[in-house]
Amino acid sequence: MQENKFAAAFKQNAIWLVFIVEVAIFAYFNPKFLSLANIVNISRQVSYYGIASIGMTFVILIAGIDLSIGSIIALVNVVCAYLMMNMGWNMWLAILVSILMAILIGVLNGWMVASIGIPAIIATFASQTIFRGCAYLLSGGLPIPGVVLEHPTFGFFARWSLNRWEIFKSMGEVGLIPICAIIMILCFAVGSFILNKSYFGRYFYAIGGNEEASELSGIRVNKMKYLIYALSGFFAGLAGIVLLSRSGSAQSTAAIGFEFEVITCVVLGGVSVAGGIGRMSGVIAGVLIIGSLKSGMIMMNVSEYTQMVVQGLVLAVAVGVDCFSKKRQAS
Repeated sequence: MQENKFAAAFKQNAIWLVFIVEVAIFAYFNPKFLSLANIVNISRQVSYYGIASIGMTFVILIAGIDLSIGSIIALVNVVCAYLMMNMGWNMWLAILVSILMAILIGVLNGWMVASIGIPAIIATFASQTIFRGCAYLLSGGLPIPGVVLEHPTFGFFARWSLNRWEIFKSMGEVGLIPICAIIMILCFAVGSFILNKSYFGRYFYAIGGNEEASELSGIRVNKMKYLIYALSGFFAGLAGIVLLSRSGSAQSTAAIGFEFEVITCVVLGGVSVAGGIGRMSGVIAGVLIIGSLKSGMIMMNVSEYTQMVVQGLVLAVAVGVDCFSKKRQAS
């Protein structure tokens, strides 16, 4: 019995061992990998991946997929910048409208999947194409620069750290924690609460485990799908705000291929593509692994094309392991 418990605990936390080994390998080849500056830089880089991965986790838990999050991020970038720079809107109002737009896109995805019955991969791919086109139309295919220069407070979401305030300046290195990393941590805390402490989380797992049985047990599956895709839209919109704050310029080409990197983080973190299995702590580890992998390869001067190959292999291996585990359990 103790051996079974140990094996189960090891299986649940093996992803963290992978992360530790990865960090050790990169630190061995380049000691600067563990420098404070690089750690802070990684925390900034993974922040919008982490935020977006929370919504994707909910979607994959019900055996769905959301390919539209990259386009949502690009459209949020363009709309928020356009409202502030071209129409003179208040910063907070522009952010609010942009995130509400992202939620509505999520609701649209939920409507297509739940009410119309379009397969999630097709519905969200259609949304991806439509709203990427909307971003190009609104911006004319050109960047909207100077967002942070004209609105310095907008840099709060990604460029500021705790040491921007006098109260934290005496705290030394603690003051270097980027605000975007804090936002990501808070979002993960909310996501973990939803999955572990709310009845919504139990419904997510139940729908992913057996949708028909969930419907028969009284769960309103269609309404849950609306909620889940709306949450995915919300977290993608928030990630878009963080990305715009970091870049300072809205690009209609922003976040191309972003959805596949987020899917890699989620699946690598142990969330089953078949639905019903996964933990938010594993997703955190997946995000850190991908963030460290990208940073480590850059520091080792690995070409961008090789990085794409490696990330593709990581996704294939993660899904392969999940499918192999499912087959073993079924046999």
